[in-house]
Amino acid sequence: MPILNRGGRPGLLGMAARTAVVAGTATAVSGRVEQRQQARAMDRQMQAAEHQMIQQQQQQAAIAQAVAEQAAAAPMGAPVAPNAIAPAVAGAGVPGAGVPAPPAPAPGVPGDDLIARLQQLGQLHQQGILTDQEFAAAKQQILGG
Repeated sequence: MPILNRGGRPGLLGMAARTAVVAGTATAVSGRVEQRQQARAMDRQMQAAEHQMIQQQQQQAAIAQAVAEQAAAAPMGAPVAPNAIAPAVAGAGVPGAGVPAPPAPAPGVPGDDLIARLQQLGQLHQQGILTDQEFAAAKQQILGG
């Protein structure tokens, strides 16, 4: 019986084996890609959650600082106005919302205090606690214009 030359083409069994190898490789690669994508998505979610927690902590610190400044500015024994603090606490979860603008300077405020308040306002703006509009309004209020 003569052997027929197939011209380098595989037979039925060879073709099935090649197909199985390609399919197995594709499945393994796609599984690894999916795992990598899920890991990246989890990392992004964790980073977003950490960023949100940091923002909330910064807002709470700014609120506490504003309350402390208000208490320090009030005369001894005078109660701190609760309505000035309530908006800040109510909007603590929303970035920029509820952060009270610094009070208007009292007549005869020294220049150093004015500069310190402007620097503090700039820091709150850089940290993202104050929006551009809130920053501009508070700066205008501090400068008395």
